[in-house]
Amino acid sequence: MANIKSAKKRILVIEKKTLINKIARTKLKTIVKKFVAAVESGDKAAATVAYTAAVKAVDQAAARGIIHKNAAAHKKSQFTKKLNALG
Repeated sequence: MANIKSAKKRILVIEKKTLINKIARTKLKTIVKKFVAAVESGDKAAATVAYTAAVKAVDQAAARGIIHKNAAAHKKSQFTKKLNALG
């Protein structure tokens, strides 16, 4: 356990940041699951709406550092392939 005041503060700050990042990652996964479910259902309109939300969520996660920018590009590419294969 930290004894220095600044080290104690860093521990608290890191816990808060970790929680915020965990929430953002969970939200991202939920949105991606909704897109995958829409694609699997075969509904092109619902899949298109879900695609837009998924791409936006991935871009925001990459901008905030939740995921790497190349991982975001890879995910968006996979989403586009799934959407195009539907139609």
